[in-house]
Amino acid sequence: MSQFGKVAVLMGGRSAERQISLKSGMAVLKALAGAGIDAHAFDPFSQPLNDLLDGHFDRVFIAMHGRGGEDGQVQGALELLDLPYTGSGVLGCALAMDKARTKQIWQGVGLPTASSRIITSGQEFDAEAVLAELGGKVMVKPAHEGSSIGMSSASSAAHLKAAVATAGMFDTQVLIERWLNGPEYTVAILQDQALPAIRLKTSHEFYDYEAKYQSTDTEYLCPAGLSAADESALQELAVAAFKALDGRNWGRIDVMCDDNGDMFLLEANMVPGMTEKSLVPMAAKQHGLSFTDLVLRILAQTEA
Repeated sequence: MSQFGKVAVLMGGRSAERQISLKSGMAVLKALAGAGIDAHAFDPFSQPLNDLLDGHFDRVFIAMHGRGGEDGQVQGALELLDLPYTGSGVLGCALAMDKARTKQIWQGVGLPTASSRIITSGQEFDAEAVLAELGGKVMVKPAHEGSSIGMSSASSAAHLKAAVATAGMFDTQVLIERWLNGPEYTVAILQDQALPAIRLKTSHEFYDYEAKYQSTDTEYLCPAGLSAADESALQELAVAAFKALDGRNWGRIDVMCDDNGDMFLLEANMVPGMTEKSLVPMAAKQHGLSFTDLVLRILAQTEA
């Protein structure tokens, strides 16, 4: 494993997803160390990035979620430091972190995504008209957050205004989307190949923060129970969505169906969760890759 040299595992940071990132980073660090790699934890919250040069690191495994780690900022800094890093580049990360622009790009290339409106936090808007335009029930989310932070549903004008205010606590841009009732899936991408899809089943109204990280009854079905044709169509859609955002190496695409079973793209994740129980490792396991195998494949792509 000496080919990789000294590896920094970036984790933590300052985003709202800091605690999740620390868990991902420690799982990655444990796997790398277990494989005999000279890997070290590095938290930009308490260490200046310049310490990467002073510490003579050869490459970086990014396990930082959310702003600062998944939005192109740290990717740009690492390019200035001339340090190879895992995952997508500045453009892909910046686009994927912005849910509003992600949707606009997908729509522009003809990929399916739910109808929506973008509201600036604090902006006056006709809640009744927005609800009528988007079908009577909507999902409201901050445009630049992950892990379902700040998300809520609304089916009345009062609830919509409250939901926009909640999302506005995390972002100046708020995305309001038509509510989708069908099953939800996620597809991991590794080396431009789609891994087996996972179906997400929750007793909650939607796959919220609690369902993701705290609930004991959330189900993850992999195989997802789709026909071979539907699985293939879902994987092709995910790869097309990933490439449209200039994604590279690895990531994850979330998809949801409507009542008719039609698939709609939700969002892209360029630095997905990487704990032993996260979704990408789950799909990789179904594909025949251990957690360590997965981590090594992701790290190896810094060679490109």
